Amino acid sequence: MEPNFIPQNDLERQLLAAQDGSLGEEEFMHALLGAQVFMPIHDKHGIGGLQTSSSAAPLTLDSGAGFEVIVLFTSPERAKGFVSDYPGYEGGLLAEFTWVLEKMGSGLGLTLNPGWEAGLDMEPDTVQQLLASGSGQ
Repeated sequence: MEPNFIPQNDLERQLLAAQDGSLGEEEFMHALLGAQVFMPIHDKHGIGGLQTSSSAAPLTLDSGAGFEVIVLFTSPERAKGFVSDYPGYEGGLLAEFTWVLEKMGSGLGLTLNPGWEAGLDMEPDTVQQLLASGSGQ
């Protein structure tokens, strides 16, 4: 776990507020739907984070609960230490969270800021509910 999580953007401030109870879960989820996230993407050529392929291969991990999770971060800086254990995933994509949800497909969960105290895990059912609520915005 990374020490001393100091929020660097609005999403991180809202995530901390949701974790300490000063922001409700529904309000945080609404904020997350409007936020930009960083998704580590595999780049077989390793050219300075430039994604040359038209089909992105995001970093996914086995949740240990029978499904895979897509790894996301609140900023590229939050990903640096984590992705060092996954060669080829040093680069990535900044994208709207709703876009990521739409591209994920069913059966996948997600993890936001793994390795940091300010993080979030979602099971596939929660992801699908969020996608359904986000498509109405």
